[in-house]
Amino acid sequence: MSVAEPRRIVLFRHAKADWPQVSDHERPLAERGRKDAAVAGRRLADTGIPFDLALCSTATRTRETWKLAVHELSHRPKTIYEERVYEASPGELIAVLNELPDDARNVILIGHNPGVHGLADILAGSAEADARERMNRRGFPAAGYAVLTYDGPWKGLEPAVATLTDYWAPSE
Repeated sequence: MSVAEPRRIVLFRHAKADWPQVSDHERPLAERGRKDAAVAGRRLADTGIPFDLALCSTATRTRETWKLAVHELSHRPKTIYEERVYEASPGELIAVLNELPDDARNVILIGHNPGVHGLADILAGSAEADARERMNRRGFPAAGYAVLTYDGPWKGLEPAVATLTDYWAPSE
C-alpha cells in the first residue's frame, strides 16, 4: 500500500442483542442479530477493504457480532479485544485509536452506541454524497457501520479530520 493512500476506519455497531437476565456486558445476540451480523459481514466483504486490524469490545454481543461478520471476509485480520471500547465515549474511542501502530492502515472497530455513532459524527469533517444524512436519519441501528477515510498518523486522529465515505445499516 502506498503512503499516499488514506487510512480507512470502519465503525461497526454490534448487531441486535437479546435481553436475558444477565449483566449488560454478557448480553448475547438475538436471533435477528445473528442474521444481521452475517449480512453485515457480507456487505463489509463487498467493500473490498483489506482490514489490518479489528478492535472489538469485550462484551458478548460485540464478540458474537464480529465472529459472525469476520467469517464472511476473505481475510481475517488480527483481532484485539479491548475492554476500553465497552461503553466508551467518542473521546475515549479516539484515545484508543490514537494508540494504534501506524502500520495498521485499515481498521474496524466493533462497539456500541452512542459512542460509535458519536465518533462517526465527530470524526467526519466532510462526507461523500448523502452518507451523513443517511447515517443521522437512521440513528446508527444495530449491525450498521460507517466507513471513514483519514490521511495522517493514528496519533493525529481528532475531530473533523476524516471523511465519511459510506454508511450502511440492515433494513428493519
